[in-house]
Amino acid sequence: MKVIDHFQELDDCTLPIVTSGTFDGVHSGHFKILNGLVKQAQDRGGESVVITYWPHPRFVLGMGSSSLKLLSTFDEKVKLMSDIGIDYLLKVRFSKEFSELSPENFVQKILIKGIKAKKFIIGYDHRFGKNQTGDIDFLKKNKKRFGLEIEEISRLDIDQVGISSTNIRQALAAGEVDTAQGYLGRYYSISGIVIRGDQIGRKLGFPTANLFISESYKLIPSDGVYAILVYLGVERFNGMLNIGWRPTVKGKKKTIEAHLFDFNKDIYGIHLRVELVSIIRKEIEFNHLDDLKAQLRKDSLATKKLLGKINYST
Repeated sequence: MKVIDHFQELDDCTLPIVTSGTFDGVHSGHFKILNGLVKQAQDRGGESVVITYWPHPRFVLGMGSSSLKLLSTFDEKVKLMSDIGIDYLLKVRFSKEFSELSPENFVQKILIKGIKAKKFIIGYDHRFGKNQTGDIDFLKKNKKRFGLEIEEISRLDIDQVGISSTNIRQALAAGEVDTAQGYLGRYYSISGIVIRGDQIGRKLGFPTANLFISESYKLIPSDGVYAILVYLGVERFNGMLNIGWRPTVKGKKKTIEAHLFDFNKDIYGIHLRVELVSIIRKEIEFNHLDDLKAQLRKDSLATKKLLGKINYST
């Protein structure tokens, strides 16, 4: 897949078939739409093109953006789109100026002149252009004038996308990462750089890699201890993760700390990707560090037992 931000990079396309959207999370609801796009392009000897907007429109327009958390960073979205088999991901820089583009100009400048699209696949409730005045009816009424084939994504499919997104966010907010997995079609993941902590985990016999996640908009599941799979480059390790404030040691900020089983390497400054498999327990406060240490032993045993049952083809 090619990630592009200039129309000239599409000049070699012969039959671009296009859809657009934010596709946050690229979950199982999105998969049906995107997989259909890929199949149509392949069947017709054309190219699948996805238009996506960055930053997220709500960040730019201020529509509840202060509370908005996304299921995927842009890099994560790229990887997921590539895995589906999309040919081109067109990254359109969303700005207030872009939001003023009329529906007519959006079609003419982006779809026809820019992409030279032959077909545009759009959801029944999708809105585009200034004040979101462009829709499927506008496209259908003008498709002959535009010379553009239009396909409407059904209400059933679009509602599935909306339901999936809502349920994923609710599940993650409750720490139910295994439920989220059912809607995502994969484990929910977070990625970050390993930074130095205060070494308390090491003193307890459970050294941790403290993750710094630079994307503040990334949705982090609720506080608790999780069974995880950790990816260090191409290597995979089992482990457990604590998300929270570490109340037993009077922590002053929220941390994300991964303990990798059977691992003893210096990985400060290294990028880790963590897949959350299941929650082991909620974060709780203990009266003494010895009590915390005893609980961590129990957590470790429970996590190893759970991860030992995983079919790693998932």
